[in-house]
Amino acid sequence: MQLSICTISFRHQLVSMDNLAEWACCHGFQGIELWGAHALSLEAQPQYDAKWLNDMGLSISMLSDYLPIAGDKRNAWQKCRHICRLAKQWDTKKVRTFAGHQASRDVGAIARKEMTQRLKGICEYAADQGLDVLVETHPGTLADTSSSIVQLIEEVDHPALKLNYDTLHVWESGEDPAQFHQQVEEHVGHYHLKNVLSRELLTVFAPENVYSPAGSRYGMVPLLEGAMDYQQFLPQVLGKPNATASLEWFGHNVKQTLLDDKAALDEMKLSLLRENSSRIVGCPDYLT
Repeated sequence: MQLSICTISFRHQLVSMDNLAEWACCHGFQGIELWGAHALSLEAQPQYDAKWLNDMGLSISMLSDYLPIAGDKRNAWQKCRHICRLAKQWDTKKVRTFAGHQASRDVGAIARKEMTQRLKGICEYAADQGLDVLVETHPGTLADTSSSIVQLIEEVDHPALKLNYDTLHVWESGEDPAQFHQQVEEHVGHYHLKNVLSRELLTVFAPENVYSPAGSRYGMVPLLEGAMDYQQFLPQVLGKPNATASLEWFGHNVKQTLLDDKAALDEMKLSLLRENSSRIVGCPDYLT
């Protein structure tokens, strides 16, 4: 699995793109997930591009933004074209978005049809640009429950539609992330990895709290120290060389937390490799 940091982790810090890229490279990360707001601000600085990152052995794993699937069509298409252009500038094939900003239970059949048709149009445009559109599994959207996610995939019915599988939010919906992953794995294009101290504190990840410099960070914990047990899920993806994932850390002590989480994942990956290598074909059980 190829691991990225997220520029959104540094949303309230004065850190340059140079610093982030050099730090990620020096500490063995393979990529950077670029927040749309940061991509827009870097647009006027052409010295930062895909080649600049590639020369350091890095790439943009995904450009994460919010493409409107409701509201004014003209503004929505302008935004779509702009974000797709930025994705191509950074040579990433993945554009992340939300499936609206309403819980699936609150969206009527007519409104849902209009939203999914808009999303399909976005997928068609993105596909023409060689891009995939990754809808994030997230509360308060059309991708907030397992049934609505599966329905969304069927309604859009386009190969460019993928999932940004936010494991914690799948768990938040009441699903077993490992089991649901087996159901939708063929549609997954990227993974978000984070954790929470307890289910009661999941509201700490509400967008209005995350984006606020004064927002609470209590409840945001290192990846393997939270209420969601990653022990069943991670073995499904850690050993896949083409899988991409981001450590989506929104709390304090960003760099140290990212390093600690990466070290924990590296250790788990090594443990799985040892376990698998011991299962030699024909090896007696007492030797494994």
